[in-house]
Amino acid sequence: MRIGILYSRLRVEEKWLFAALDERDIEYDRLLDREVTFDLTAADDWQRYDAVIIRSLSTSRGLYAGQALNSIGVPTINPYAVAAVCSDKVSTTTTLTRAGLPQPRTRLAFTAEAALAVGEELGYPYVVKPVVGSWGRLVNRINDRDAAEAVFEHREVLGRFQHHLYYIQELIEKPGRDIRAFVIGDQTPVAIYRHSEHWLTNTARGATASECTVTPDLHQLCQRATQAVGGGVLAIDLLEDPERGLLINEINHTMEFHSTVPLTGVDLPGMIVDHTLATCRLQVKNSLSSSQLSSSETSDPGP
Repeated sequence: MRIGILYSRLRVEEKWLFAALDERDIEYDRLLDREVTFDLTAADDWQRYDAVIIRSLSTSRGLYAGQALNSIGVPTINPYAVAAVCSDKVSTTTTLTRAGLPQPRTRLAFTAEAALAVGEELGYPYVVKPVVGSWGRLVNRINDRDAAEAVFEHREVLGRFQHHLYYIQELIEKPGRDIRAFVIGDQTPVAIYRHSEHWLTNTARGATASECTVTPDLHQLCQRATQAVGGGVLAIDLLEDPERGLLINEINHTMEFHSTVPLTGVDLPGMIVDHTLATCRLQVKNSLSSSQLSSSETSDPGP
C-alpha cells in the first residue's frame, strides 16, 4: 500500500500525519502541490497511489487535484464531490437545506441593491461572507445601512466575480463562543469550544479553545450533516442559538487540528490515517466484487 499526501506548506498537522504513517509502516510520498502535475488526457503514474490525502491550503488546487485523481480511480481524502460542496458556502447551505438540517437564515443576492433589500429584510446586524474562503477573511458584520452601503460599494468595484455574490446570514447572538466538531467517517471523536470577545470566533483570529463534550445530540447532528455532504473527514462549525439550539454554520473539508490534539489528547492524525487505509481496503474490495461480477456475466453458462 502506498499513500500520497498533497500539501502546500509543512505545518504541524502534516508532520503528525507523516508520523502516523511511519508508525503504521505505510509507504507514502510527500507531494508539494506547487510541484505536481496531472496528465488529464491519459492515465498517469498517479495510479501508483492507493489513496491521496489532500492538505492543500489553496482551495482551487485541492479541488482540481481531487477531480483529476478521482477521475482515474484514485481515492482522495476527501473525495472531490465532498470538497466541492463544502468549499462553496452556497452549495453547503442548499445541501443542508435539502437534508432538513438547522442553519442560520441565509440569503443570496447578485447586486448591491438587492443585497441591501435582503439585509434589511433579515434585520440588522447581519453577516456577509465570501462564498469561498476560510479563516474569517472578508467576513463582515453589517450593523446598519451606512455600513452596508460602504461594504457593498467596495465589493462592487473589486475585480473577482465572487465579490459580486452577496451571501448574507442572520447574526446569531452566540454566547461568546462557537463549537467545532471533528467527524471521521461515522465517528465524532472530539469537539472544542472556540472562545472570543470578538464576534468572530476563528482560532485564526485569536480565539482560544477549550474541550466540548460530544453529546448524543451533537454527534447525531454532525453525522446527519456529514452524510448530507457525502461523508469523509470533516470539521463542522456550529452555533448555539438561545431559542433554536445548535445550528450548522460551516463544514470544512481540509480541517486544521493543531490546537485540538494537544488540548484533548485525541489522536486525530492517527484516526485520519486509519480512515484512509479503510478507504483503500474498501476500494480494493469493491474492485474485486466488480471484477467477479463482470466475469460471471461474461462466462459461458453452458447448455
